[in-house]
Amino acid sequence: MNVTAGKTFVVVAGGTGGHVLPGLAVARELRQRGHSVVFVGTSRGMESKLVPREGFELRLLEAGALKNVSWRERLRTAMALPVGFLGAARILGQTKPRAVFSMGGYASGPVTAMVLVKNIPLVVMEPNAVPGLAHRLIGRFVTHALLGFEQAGRFFPQGRWEVTGIPIREEFFHVPARRERRPFTVLITGGSQGSHRLNMAAMESLPLWAESEALDRVLFLHQSGENEYNDVCSRYRQFGAQAEVAPYWEDMPGLFARADVVVCRAGASTVAELSAAGRASILVPYPYAADQHQLRNAQALEAAGAARVVEDCSFTGQRLFQELRALERAPERLTEMEMAARRLARPGAARRAAEVLEHLP
Repeated sequence: MNVTAGKTFVVVAGGTGGHVLPGLAVARELRQRGHSVVFVGTSRGMESKLVPREGFELRLLEAGALKNVSWRERLRTAMALPVGFLGAARILGQTKPRAVFSMGGYASGPVTAMVLVKNIPLVVMEPNAVPGLAHRLIGRFVTHALLGFEQAGRFFPQGRWEVTGIPIREEFFHVPARRERRPFTVLITGGSQGSHRLNMAAMESLPLWAESEALDRVLFLHQSGENEYNDVCSRYRQFGAQAEVAPYWEDMPGLFARADVVVCRAGASTVAELSAAGRASILVPYPYAADQHQLRNAQALEAAGAARVVEDCSFTGQRLFQELRALERAPERLTEMEMAARRLARPGAARRAAEVLEHLP
């Protein structure tokens, strides 16, 4: 097969950082290889800020959500579909891409539909254990699928998918194993905006730690989000707990390096980071994620022995304390979970995606 040097590729990746950031990683790899990349997205997704900042062209479409939204929103989305299809056809006609690379997101529906109509090669990267709606609908037509979880393979034709993981920051793969577990260090993060459920459970667990006379053996690293930062700080001070709190931390690999266990949601990028860093986790899947994909991601890690899963409705201070106390008392169990997590690590995902796109027949 000949490498398609100096060609144009269209990347459709929009909505959340979980779609946009891996798409950008693949786009950077393609650019380093001498290709040009055009992104397609919407004006309301994170791509509208992140893509231009990286120096890539962004073409906008009218597209919206069909799942987990009100009937009014679904109606607006349905009414905008013809405009979205026409816009996608126009963009593909103008850019004449060698292939389209889809990470999913609102714009992926119209674009991938037009890709099939125009018979353009389509490579998808599906980060979740259960693909999103757009990727499920076009799964049997894709040229190749790159997966974050083997469980997603059943949605794509046999022989046309492989497990590559998803692109994440290289620093996560260099997080060293924990040797000294004193103090027992717990990283709590609900993402850049924080999580009220995770914040509340952590605050409710503090009197239980105090009653157990183990509070002085625990260090909390807590990313609270902006809205509840002051309340979280006040609660830790009230109990005299060892805690470092911030609304948001840039150096998440550095925090992973300090943590014995991570308490977090179960988005695809998060679970990939946990695997790369080899960190045990207590995963609390976001209950309103489309198709319960966070729950499926979390269950995949738990089945591998790398995590404990607690559903959002059951995640109380009492439950958090019980889970953490059990791990604090069993360092050998933590070591087993760390080893299991690292076995799931998949480096080189962006490089592999670029290779697949370059070598399309």
